[in-house]
Amino acid sequence: MPTTSEHEQHDGAEPARIKAELTGLSETLLWTLWNRACEAGRADAVLDDPMAGELVRALDYPFEERLGPPHPLFSQVQGLRSLTFDRAVRQYTGRYPEATVVALGEGLETAFWRVDNGRLRWLSIDLPEAAALRRAVLPEHPRLRVLGQSATDLSWLDAIETPERGTIVTAQALMMYLRPREVREIIAACADRLPGGALVLDSMPRWITGLTREGKIRIGRLTIPPMRWSMAPGDRRRLYAVHPRITDVRALTMEPGRGATGRLIQYQHLVPVFRSVSPAVTLLRFA
Repeated sequence: MPTTSEHEQHDGAEPARIKAELTGLSETLLWTLWNRACEAGRADAVLDDPMAGELVRALDYPFEERLGPPHPLFSQVQGLRSLTFDRAVRQYTGRYPEATVVALGEGLETAFWRVDNGRLRWLSIDLPEAAALRRAVLPEHPRLRVLGQSATDLSWLDAIETPERGTIVTAQALMMYLRPREVREIIAACADRLPGGALVLDSMPRWITGLTREGKIRIGRLTIPPMRWSMAPGDRRRLYAVHPRITDVRALTMEPGRGATGRLIQYQHLVPVFRSVSPAVTLLRFA
């Protein structure tokens, strides 16, 4: 977190909070942060992420007023999704310990500090206003770079300094907001440019993306922006056709959750009645 030398502090006063003036798609990163912080603050939390709570306290933003009170289902889903991405990164960097992790649309995720092995490199990509907020509230690190640009601007691939040491790309809560053509272009570029690499993404079912395009999904006072891309379970195998170097496409099982709801979240992709209406996490591997 920023030091008191970076933000003015008077004797006996709290450090000045940092305004989070985000709109549109960028504002959704504050909802995911809010859920993560609420989950991490529970005594029986599924996610160990104390930095999330620190970020909420550091930001000048009406979290509960704007996004509503903590919701145990939403917060647990967010926590388990983050853990699932963390596990995929750990497994990859277990094989390639000096790999680069490219986090597309990272927002205020703190995965670097959860999974860092002391050797990996981290490249965080987000829209300029989101990247600026990330720089303002999260600590700098010599192995972590933040680029303020759209994930659809594929020049971020040129910023990967040692692709021969391995690269895993994560796209958490991002792809659904892109157009299908843009999703295919990102996947194809990764397969073409990152031999031996991997990509982890999550997707939403069609009924949810359809409602967002009609402006019918609200979280508190926040209207979720239109989602342009969805993927049904039967569509997953179609990703093989995006590029010939895609050698493996598979669903990732969520980490174990809390109580009966946590078990349902973990195994929803195995139950036909649930997997067509639930978010899904997919891993792609490249030759």
